[in-house]
Amino acid sequence: MAFEFPLATVLRVRGIAEEREERLLQKILFEISQAREALARTNVQILESEASRLAKSEKPSMGHQLHASYGEVIELKQNRKDLEEHLQKLDPLRAKQLIVYEAARRDREMLTDMRQEQRGEYDSDMARREQKLLDDNYIARRARS
Repeated sequence: MAFEFPLATVLRVRGIAEEREERLLQKILFEISQAREALARTNVQILESEASRLAKSEKPSMGHQLHASYGEVIELKQNRKDLEEHLQKLDPLRAKQLIVYEAARRDREMLTDMRQEQRGEYDSDMARREQKLLDDNYIARRARS
């Protein structure tokens, strides 16, 4: 008689749910990471553009080049603002998804612990039965002698 956990299907479903919630959380964390990297790159580009503009300001140049330089900085600053807003939206989403994932993990762990406990009881019971069978066989052989 093999060990059968009566809630094996429920455990499988909860494991799948936990994996799904973990994937969503990792997707959000990846998006946060990408946004932070983009924000860092944008900040570096802003600094480089301003340094370049300052270096060129001492040299004679065309007005449209200066205007283009200012336009580039304005665009980069707007991009930075958009990225910061995106990060602010992702933070509560990450916190919410973390709570959902932890709940799914707890649900799955509860059943896993229950399964392990029942498996331990099953193994102990089987060991007792085997020992009883061995004892009965020994007693039967001894009685015949």
